[in-house]
Amino acid sequence: MLRDWLQRENGVPVLAGLAAMALVALLQIAAFTPLDRLGMQLFDAYQAASPREYRDAPVRVVDIDADSIDKLGQWPWPRSDLARLNRLLGEAGASAIAYDIVLAEPDRTSPARVAQGLEREGADPALVSQLATLEDHDAIFSQSLAESPVVLGMILETDDIGRPFAPKAGFSLFQSPPVREMLDYKGATQSLPQFVDAAAGVGSLTHQSDGDGIVRQIPLIAKYDGQLVPSLSLEAMRVARGEGQSVAVYGSGSDIDTAGAAAGLRIGALEIPSTADGRIWVYYTREQKQRIVPAWKVLTGAMTEDQLRAEFAGKIVYLGTSAAGLRDLVSTPLGREVPGVMVHAQATEQMLLGEHLVRPDWAPGLELALVLLLGGGLALILPRMGATYGALLGIGGIAAVAAGSWLAFSRAHYLLDPLYPSLAIALVYTLQTVLSFYREERKRAYIRNAFDKYLSPEMVKQIAADPAKLELGGEEREMTVMMCDIRGFSRISEQYSPQEVIDFLIEFLTPMSDILLSSKATLDKYMGDAILAFWNAPLDDPDHPQHAARAALQMVEALDELNRTMPAKQGRPWPGDVRIGIGLNTGICCVGNMGSRRRLNYSLIGDTVNLAARLEGQTKQYGTPIVLGSGLARHLDGFALLELDRIRVVGRDRPDTIFALLGDESFAAHDALHSLAEAHGLMLAAYRSADWDEAARLLEEYSDRYVALGLDKLNALFWNRVAELRKAPPQSGWDGVFQATNK
Repeated sequence: MLRDWLQRENGVPVLAGLAAMALVALLQIAAFTPLDRLGMQLFDAYQAASPREYRDAPVRVVDIDADSIDKLGQWPWPRSDLARLNRLLGEAGASAIAYDIVLAEPDRTSPARVAQGLEREGADPALVSQLATLEDHDAIFSQSLAESPVVLGMILETDDIGRPFAPKAGFSLFQSPPVREMLDYKGATQSLPQFVDAAAGVGSLTHQSDGDGIVRQIPLIAKYDGQLVPSLSLEAMRVARGEGQSVAVYGSGSDIDTAGAAAGLRIGALEIPSTADGRIWVYYTREQKQRIVPAWKVLTGAMTEDQLRAEFAGKIVYLGTSAAGLRDLVSTPLGREVPGVMVHAQATEQMLLGEHLVRPDWAPGLELALVLLLGGGLALILPRMGATYGALLGIGGIAAVAAGSWLAFSRAHYLLDPLYPSLAIALVYTLQTVLSFYREERKRAYIRNAFDKYLSPEMVKQIAADPAKLELGGEEREMTVMMCDIRGFSRISEQYSPQEVIDFLIEFLTPMSDILLSSKATLDKYMGDAILAFWNAPLDDPDHPQHAARAALQMVEALDELNRTMPAKQGRPWPGDVRIGIGLNTGICCVGNMGSRRRLNYSLIGDTVNLAARLEGQTKQYGTPIVLGSGLARHLDGFALLELDRIRVVGRDRPDTIFALLGDESFAAHDALHSLAEAHGLMLAAYRSADWDEAARLLEEYSDRYVALGLDKLNALFWNRVAELRKAPPQSGWDGVFQATNK
C-alpha cells in the first residue's frame, strides 16, 4: 500500500520535503551556530535600518577624548583632578557619577610617592620632607567619593584572582530568577579598597561580545563567587534613584513579564525586561554629540557653574574614554570603534525611557511552529502545484515571514528570527524540485527512446518537454526560410549510378547541414538535392535574419572550396563545378506539427515559404547564387545587398522587390559595390519609367561594373528585356513589375 501511494501520489517528493522540514526543525532546536549568528546579523541590519530614535534622557557622558589628553596631559591623570571632577559634577547636581574605569593601583603622582622617588635619586632632603607632608591624592579622591554619588567599575574574571567583594546593592529574588543561567565568576579586578569603601556603588564592567566581536547584549547582573553583582549601568540607576533601594529580580511568568521577556528586574517602579540569564539587548541610537561633554571642558573651567548645572543636574553621568590609545573601543550593530562607555550610557537611556529590544520567550516556539507549518505545508502542496507556482508560493512565504519579522521589530521592538522558517521553505522547495526534475527527466528519456526511431530529433525533444504537443496544430511567428537547390541536378544524376549519386549528396549535404545547424537553423527536410531550413523555431532566435544571411554566404563559400578540393579526391564522385541557388525570405509562417493523425512532421507552411522556394528558382534567371525577398532585406542593414528587380513569381499575385545578397558587412564597404549599386539603381529607375534609351545607355556604359562583380548575366538579362520592350512597349500604367513565367 505504501509503495502504491509513493508512486501514485507523489509520495517520494512529499516524504523528501517533510524530511527537509524535520532537518531544519532539528537545527533550530539544537541552536545551529551558523544560522543563529546569521540571525544576529539580521537583527543588526534591522537596527541599522531603524535605530532607536534619540530622546534627551537624563544621561550624559564625560569623555576623556584625544583633546582632553592633549590639554590635561597623558592618562592616568592625578587623582586630585578626578576628585575635582567628582566635586564639580556633584555640585552641579549629578544623580550618579559612574566610572567606566578601574582604579586598581595607587596614584603615581601623589606627593608622598614623588618624594620617595626624589629621595632615591638623592634630591634635597628639605624638598623631600616638604613633599611628604602634602595631602595624598588617593585620600583626596576617597574624600570626593564620600561626598559625591559615585559608582565605581570592576572587571569580573573567570580565574580566582583579586580580593573578596561585598556588593552595595541588595537583591530580592522572585519566581525562580535566572541565577542558574549565569556564569559564576571566580575573581575580580577592583579599584583600591579605600575607593570601594567610600563609593556609593560598585558595578561590573564585564560584557562579552558575540563570536563576531559585536556587543549586542550586556548583563545587568552577574554572579561573583555565588553572590549577585549589578552591572555598572544597573548600579548607576540604583544610586541615582536612591542609595537604599534594592533590585528585585524576577523569573519567567512573573508580573514583570509584560514585554514577553523571559525574566526581568525592577528598581522601585522601573521595570526592565531581560533574557533568561539576566541580559538586555541594547537598542542603540546613532552617534549623538548631545549626550557627550569632553572632560577638558569640565576641568578647565570652560563651563560656568550655571552651564554645569544645566548640563548635569539630575542626570546619570558616565566617565569613560574615546581616545584610541586607551583601548576602550568596541563594535556595535551600528558601527565599529565605538567607545565602550557608550554601551553603558545607551543601555541606561533605554532602561530609563522604557524603549527595549526584546526577544520574547515565546519566539523560539513561534519560529519552530512556522518551520513545521510552512515547511510541512509546502512539502504537501508543492508536488501538486508544479515548480512555477510552487516557487511563487515559496517566495511569498519567505516574503511574508521576513515582512512579519520586520514589522515585529519596527512596531513592537520584538526580535523574531525569520531564517529558520525561510530555510525550511527554501530547502523543501529545492529538494522537491530536484526530485521532480529527476523524475521528469526519466520520463523524457523514456519518450526519447520510444520515438527517436520514428520522428525527427527536434520533434522528439519537443514531445519529451511537453507530451501534449503530440496533437496536431501549430503557431504563427515571424521566421526566416531558406530553400537551397543544386543547379542542373538532373544532368548530374545521369552521369552516376544511384549509389554514386547518394555518395555525392552526402559529400554536399554534410558541410551544408553543418553550416546551417551552427547558425541555429532547423533542418526541415531534404528533398533530393534540395534543402529546406528555417530559423526562429522551435527555439526563439531574435537575430534569425542575420543568421540566415551569414549561413547562405558561408554555404556559397563552402561550395567553392568543395569545387576546388573534391575533384582531386579519388573514389569520391564530384561532377566538376557544382553550383547552387539559394532563396531566402522572412515573414509570418505557421510552424508546428503538420501531417495526419497517424504521421506527424514538424514543419512550416505559409506564403513566406512559397516565395522563398520561388526565389531559389530565380537565381538561375538573375545569375546570382542568393536571392532574397524584401521581408528579409529590411533586416539586413550593413550587408552587401543589390536590388535586382520587382517581380511577380509564378503562383503569386502580389509582387515583391527582390535583392541579391553579395556579401557581409566587410564586402559592403567596397567601392566597386557602391559604384554598381548606384549605376544599377539609375538603370532600374529608367527601366521602370519606360525610358528604354536611358536604360540601355546605362547598361552599356556600366557593363564593366556588372562583370567586375560577376553579374554579367544580370546585365544581359536587362539588355534583352529592354530590347524586347522597345519592340513591344507595355501598356500605359505599366508598374515596372516583371511577371515570371517559370519557377
